[in-house]
Amino acid sequence: MLSIRRSVSAFVAVAIGVTLVAAATLLLASGRPQVPDRLARAAVVVQSPEAGASPDSFVPTRPWSATTTAKLVGRLAALPGVAAAVPDRTFYAQPLVDGRPAGTDGRREDAHQGHGWASARLGGLRLTAGEPPRRPGEVVVDRALGLRPGVPVTLLTAAGPQPYTVTGLVDGPGVHVADEVAATLAPGVRAIGLVLAAGADPERVATAARGIVGADGSVLTGDARGALEPRNDARTRWIGMQVLTATAALAGFVTVFVVASTFAFTVAQRRRELGLLRAVGATGRQVRRMVYGEALVVGAAGGIAGLLVGGGLAPLLGRLLVDTGFEPSTFKVGYEHWPVALSLVAGPVISLLAVWSASRRAARVRPLEALRDAAVEQRPIGRLRIATGALLVAVGGALSVGTATAGEARVAAQYALYAVMALVAGATVLAPAVVGPLVRMLRWPVRRPGGAIGMLVRAGVSTATRRTASIAAPVLLTVAFAVLVAGMVRTTTAAYAAGRADNVNAGWIVVPDRAPGLSDQAVAATRGTALLPTTVYESDPNSPPANRPLTALGVDPAGFAAANRALTVVAGSLNDLSGDDTVVLPASANRQPAEPYALVFADGESVSLRVVAVVTDDSIPGDLLLPRSVVRAHDPSALTSTVYVEDRIDPPIGARIVDVPGWAAEADRAEDRLVWLFTLLLIGVSAGYGAVAVANTLLMAAAGRVADLRLIRLAGATRRQVIWLVTAESALVVLIGALLGGAVAFVGLLSIRAGLAEQAGVPVDLVLPWSVVGGVVGLCLLLAVLASALPTWRSLRPGPARSPVGIVG
Repeated sequence: MLSIRRSVSAFVAVAIGVTLVAAATLLLASGRPQVPDRLARAAVVVQSPEAGASPDSFVPTRPWSATTTAKLVGRLAALPGVAAAVPDRTFYAQPLVDGRPAGTDGRREDAHQGHGWASARLGGLRLTAGEPPRRPGEVVVDRALGLRPGVPVTLLTAAGPQPYTVTGLVDGPGVHVADEVAATLAPGVRAIGLVLAAGADPERVATAARGIVGADGSVLTGDARGALEPRNDARTRWIGMQVLTATAALAGFVTVFVVASTFAFTVAQRRRELGLLRAVGATGRQVRRMVYGEALVVGAAGGIAGLLVGGGLAPLLGRLLVDTGFEPSTFKVGYEHWPVALSLVAGPVISLLAVWSASRRAARVRPLEALRDAAVEQRPIGRLRIATGALLVAVGGALSVGTATAGEARVAAQYALYAVMALVAGATVLAPAVVGPLVRMLRWPVRRPGGAIGMLVRAGVSTATRRTASIAAPVLLTVAFAVLVAGMVRTTTAAYAAGRADNVNAGWIVVPDRAPGLSDQAVAATRGTALLPTTVYESDPNSPPANRPLTALGVDPAGFAAANRALTVVAGSLNDLSGDDTVVLPASANRQPAEPYALVFADGESVSLRVVAVVTDDSIPGDLLLPRSVVRAHDPSALTSTVYVEDRIDPPIGARIVDVPGWAAEADRAEDRLVWLFTLLLIGVSAGYGAVAVANTLLMAAAGRVADLRLIRLAGATRRQVIWLVTAESALVVLIGALLGGAVAFVGLLSIRAGLAEQAGVPVDLVLPWSVVGGVVGLCLLLAVLASALPTWRSLRPGPARSPVGIVG
């Protein structure tokens, strides 16, 4: 017999969970890579070979050399149906407008990119004023910059500020120079766009192009061209996918958790009703089937409601994700079939999973329960439940040990999350057994109300252990998750910053300002030790995977050795890093000095180098070291990321100077910001869900306690004392849940700190954002007090006299 009053709590919990699942999956389905605007008019694009990297590394493909590019362009242009084959060359070029670098918001990578003028044809850019660039020193810029044809403009390039003359304006971002200039600045090519003749079939042209390219690239058409989206957009989109996936997973986990607690409490309230059913002949299987049927109805209704709300919220959340940096500016929300189907199925499935334990308990209710006037809990917890809880706690402890001994931060974070989930589940299972001891430990909060009321508070919480556990469970989960995730993020950020600063032997550090990197001219002005990063590709067939991308650092060996405290040479000599054929490798490369080592550089040229030294894996902030001159010779557009200096200097244009601790703290500032926003989002979802679950459970409990509270009034308690009684009970239960959750999370954080200290090699402080933790506990406490005090105040309003006969607890 389905009761609307008793089902509303579970319905709300399911509806909220499905809302989050529906919104997250709709946004996930919309997160397809977008075709870059600069290649939108190229119906077929030939891309250079993929690098052998993980999907979340976002490294560029291995470029073709100038010779290979020329051959491919000639053969592709001769295909039937191809009007033009245009190599897309990309290099760093950032205009200075009013003395400040343009396009500094970082949201569009193409705002500070340069291309050859022929590339404008691939994106359908329209010349709105002036003429195309035909000679060196001429440039076409975005009309949004506010410049006019004929005026001079300074472009920041990898070499330094260069004077140019604006010859024309286009209706798109980026700058365009003469094609021969672009070929000098970007000799390596990663994409060749094919502009087709009118009526040509893209798929037929693509098939012919594949015959030409073979294994030396891939041919993309239609939506597959989204693989060419800018790396920053791809990385942002990947982060957004992680956020949405985690949100959907958390919503499902928390929903099962909360709905299970709600159904368990509902069954405990209905013991007498279920006993009557057993007394009139209902079997345990029939009772269990009835409970499953009620859960199915509640889950289906909650799933439909959640789908409607989640579908309506998806566009708003999509815009919010773009504004906060979790999705690129090209992100658009669309409606797919599979998120709708998944959301409709999620409600019933979640409810059935959640009600499994409660249905078993309902089937065990004996007919004798119908004859009891009081519903005092006779058996709060059984041996099987104690064993299950102890096993979960043991698993959580083992995973905590794994966290402390993990060799990688990502593995440690996974272990920590699993450990806390196991400990949370174990603490929830054992909650009825620990409520009594905790109440005795927490007598001080309930002494002030006075003898009788204080005694009733302690007795109510200690005796009704299932009710206490049902209310404390969502608080436990919410606080444990908030403390663990917030503490883990802040502790990890601080640990990495401390380790990064400890490895640097310098007084100050010069970093880019409103630019993606520093030019050679800026580096020369600092007279410091610079790091010039570039991406290279391992071309040794005996060392799979093929085309494995590596981060190479162009350095001056003497300056780098002086500025890097972590540098440890295990073979050879760093002083031999000179000339155009030398390289320094980490020990994990399994090479020895004097061995050959082949690399493909950014210009597509394959060069055989000679190993001159081997260092420990944690010695360098990259994969290998090269002479700075070698990097510059093969990558004309490479930009310096960092310059170490001893004394404070006046930074050049496009640079600023910071102290070492400040540099270490902001080195990953953009990523840390996204991670912290992600953390707050997950905590907000968990806290909001937990608070709603607490309020729902208390509202459901309040309806069943009306008769008890009226008896207390008849015994002489004032209305104010009764309200204080239920308020103090609710606050005490929230405090119990918060203590259990905090203890569970603290175990995980201690293991995380131990692991980080081992990885960073420096002492690590445990950082807890108390404002976040206090906000979570305060939200649960506020809703708990309101959900208990308001129904009590309403039920105790003066009215017709009621008989206490037949009252049940």
